[in-house]
Amino acid sequence: MMEHVNPANDDARTVGPSWFSVRCVFQVNDESPFTYEERITLWRSDSFEEAIALAEAEASEYARDTGLRYLDLAQAYRLADEVDHGAEVFSLMRDSDLQPDDYLDTFFETGTERQGTVGDHPVQP
Repeated sequence: MMEHVNPANDDARTVGPSWFSVRCVFQVNDESPFTYEERITLWRSDSFEEAIALAEAEASEYARDTGLRYLDLAQAYRLADEVDHGAEVFSLMRDSDLQPDDYLDTFFETGTERQGTVGDHPVQP
């Protein structure tokens, strides 16, 4: 199991009751081209560890119910805002030498995503 927490809001491992988002990654099929699903779920818990444990239990159940393979990656983020319209529910920072267009092409717009576009913005159909 790989667990990651956002260092920007990891000032205490135990923070009391807070909302956490946890991203888990799944493999959909067993043959190339592979399809992967990233899910972000919300959890109310007392710590990163508890939020990840809750999310991983749900991820295992989700994988079993859907026939997917959970890839044992859970990334947690303690929400700084209350859950409401526009609340930030996940943040991940990555260092890269890539220029902005190359970065987006490498990690987010490879052309293999199952998404459409509204105006200039990609959306999940």
